[in-house]
This record gives sequence, structure tokens and C-alpha cells, in this order.
Amino acid sequence: MGIYIFVSILVITACVFQIMIVLVQNSKGGGLAANFTSAGQTMGVRKTADFLEKSTWTLAAAILILCVVATATIPRGAEATQSRIRTQIDNTVNPDAIPTLPTAVPPSSSTQSTGEDQPKN
Repeated sequence: MGIYIFVSILVITACVFQIMIVLVQNSKGGGLAANFTSAGQTMGVRKTADFLEKSTWTLAAAILILCVVATATIPRGAEATQSRIRTQIDNTVNPDAIPTLPTAVPPSSSTQSTGEDQPKN
């Protein structure tokens, strides 16, 4: 259970970083890269854009891999060893089975009708 929580926290952290990096980028060359226009910078505009693009792809790959790892480390209890679908299939009632319905009790010979309960004309 602990490793699943750790991997889930890593996925969430990578997603937050991915969101921040994408928001910093501008598709037309603006964004954070536009602030580094000085020629004396060690990282120029182009290098910043390259770094942001590479970090975007790296985080996307990391999120994909971490999601697969998180799926593999999902804690499974003892009751999850059998599929819920298989359990439902095993517990279904046969639709061809004839239901047993309660039947009416036939009147006994001592309680025969004497004709008193019939309407008079």
C-alpha cells in the first residue's frame, strides 16, 4: 500500500510540473523564453525553448511510466483474487429453471358446498 501511495504522489507532482512548464511556454516564441533576450546570457532564448520542450516530453514520458507502475502496484486484498464478473456469473439463476410456486390447497370432502352460499333467485 505504501509504494502505491508513493508512486501516486510522484504522478501528481509530475503532473503539476508539467502544467507549470506548459503554461510557461508560448507557441509563438514568447512566454518565459521572451524574457531572456540578452546576448550575455548563458542560456539564450533558443536554449530556454529547447529546455522547456525537452522537459515537457521528459515529464510526459515520466507520467506515462509512473501511471503504469502505479497500476502494477495497486493493493489487492484476498477477496480480489477472483474477478467480480466471474462471481456474478457463478451466482446467476438458470433462466430455464421452472420456479416453484405455492399451490392452492384442494378442498377436502368434508367441506363440500351445501348450496347455502349460492345466491337465491
